[in-house]
Amino acid sequence: MSEAVMTRTVSPNKAKKSILRAFKKKRPLFLWGPPGIGKSDIVGQVTTSLLNSHLIDIRLSLWDPTDIKGMPYYSATDNTMKWAAPSELPTEEFAAQYDNIVLFLDEMNSAAPAVQAAAYQLILNRRVGQYKLPDNVLIVAAGNREADKGVTYRMPAPLANRFVHLELAVDFDDWFEWAIKNDQHRDVVGYLTFSKKDLYDFDPKSPSRSFATPRSWSFVSELLEDDDDENTTIDLVSGAVGEGLAVKFNAHRKVASSMPNPSDILEGKVKELKTKEISAMYSLTVSLCYELKEASDKGDKKFDAKVNNFLRFSMDNFDTELVVMGIKLALTQYGLPIDPDEMDCFDEFHERFGRYITAAQKA
Repeated sequence: MSEAVMTRTVSPNKAKKSILRAFKKKRPLFLWGPPGIGKSDIVGQVTTSLLNSHLIDIRLSLWDPTDIKGMPYYSATDNTMKWAAPSELPTEEFAAQYDNIVLFLDEMNSAAPAVQAAAYQLILNRRVGQYKLPDNVLIVAAGNREADKGVTYRMPAPLANRFVHLELAVDFDDWFEWAIKNDQHRDVVGYLTFSKKDLYDFDPKSPSRSFATPRSWSFVSELLEDDDDENTTIDLVSGAVGEGLAVKFNAHRKVASSMPNPSDILEGKVKELKTKEISAMYSLTVSLCYELKEASDKGDKKFDAKVNNFLRFSMDNFDTELVVMGIKLALTQYGLPIDPDEMDCFDEFHERFGRYITAAQKA
């Protein structure tokens, strides 16, 4: 099977649904995609969504053929040669503890041909040597495409034909949903909300060792948690996503830092926005929603008043697109419990923006 003919791509969320459907029929599935797109995370999330399940993550590129087949040993009991199965593969006793075990063969096409041949026996026959996979083991594999210029070996056609193949594509909405659930730094979320194209900037022809992917932006989010030295931060961000994007991101952060404190806006202390830099306003909108989510989670008695101030400030300072983005973010991504009856300005807000919000939710 040639990778070149694989033109249909799926988003991460659609891939999860496909994996679950394939699992129902115990069909092995192969996820193709460029580096850093989140293939491993997707498999982990699918496993978590299954009740009483366990994930076994094997990096086949680091294995030798004997790591799959096991090691031969002499059995004095019956005077024969037998095979000791690798400890990474589940025994019947171990598998009995779970409803499902997901066996994830990562970097499969980066494994040497001899290793792929051994894996072929495991996938085709669900056994290798004297070892047999328990019935509740589900198989999913992943690897980079040949076009990604990584270390890959073309998968033999008989092995490829045992899989259902899916090619992943970056999807900002899927990433955004994941970022909110996983508490990614608000500066990263705000910047990428404004400049979505910078979420993924991988060019296999570029000699650069650093480039933007969902994974590398996650690194940036972690780095910003300990941001006590601007020069060091710039160096590290550059090392994660590349120098060009690091410069843009740092410039964005400087402008965003000049914006009013989100807490002051929600408290009603700031009613007018003096700086109208668009990327900074995107970040401010994200930060306001962050603050409202924290207030909701803590059961803040002033939550309704803060939402009212959020709506009023948005109406008075943001254009329609940003207002719609903010309320959609608050309702659909953060799931904020907004009660219209508690909002003094809700009627005005709905009259001015209701039709746009309805259209955005249907899109």
